[in-house]
Amino acid sequence: MLQIRSFTKKYGEKCAVDNLSLSIAPGEICAFIGHNGAGKTTTLKACVGLIDFDGGDILINGMSIKERPLECKLILSYLPDNPDLYDFLTGEKFLNFIADVYGVGTEERRARIADLAERFSLTKDLSQPIGSYSHGMKQKLAIISAWLHSPRLILMDEPFVGLDPKASFTLKEMMREHCAGGGAILFSTHVLDVAEKICDKVAIIKNGKLVITGPMDEVRGNESLEEVFLELEGDGE
Repeated sequence: MLQIRSFTKKYGEKCAVDNLSLSIAPGEICAFIGHNGAGKTTTLKACVGLIDFDGGDILINGMSIKERPLECKLILSYLPDNPDLYDFLTGEKFLNFIADVYGVGTEERRARIADLAERFSLTKDLSQPIGSYSHGMKQKLAIISAWLHSPRLILMDEPFVGLDPKASFTLKEMMREHCAGGGAILFSTHVLDVAEKICDKVAIIKNGKLVITGPMDEVRGNESLEEVFLELEGDGE
């Protein structure tokens, strides 16, 4: 579903991500772990076509994000770490705008919006301007918009930030359902216990280089994911 091949991104003289290769198969949830500035957000943005890169290629369902960006974007969704929403729109109008962008039919969008809003206890708030929403409510709306067009690949940057316990549980359920249906997810997070519980796979990046990747149980071994991460972070320091 997602193949990152020797991905390299530079900002001037600084190499933000260096020769990173990673693949996510249908049905897999992969956690992308690393310290602040390690290269996680840069990688995610490149995967969804928001930034260009200097080396390698990124394939979405076998298609290059560089060569066929529109076709790739139709089958993926991206939840950034700080979603920019339109405060002057109501939640309902925003979701209908997203549905229009992706060509979601009237009946399908109505059913999906109703279902997802109910799951996140946001139904009664959809008629209100987004500018009146709390941070957590905006995060819920952004998650709903990411799921709205039934993407095959979902990429998320710190999706659990700002969510209350019930919404976090709902998101974890939705992630499992998505992958059980043949979808794939790559998401960055600092909440390592969540990653440990729901992910099939983990990739740890340090200073722009992928230091370890593989099935969660193999990477973790007899330790916790937190212990593995802290050991890798301490190597060479």
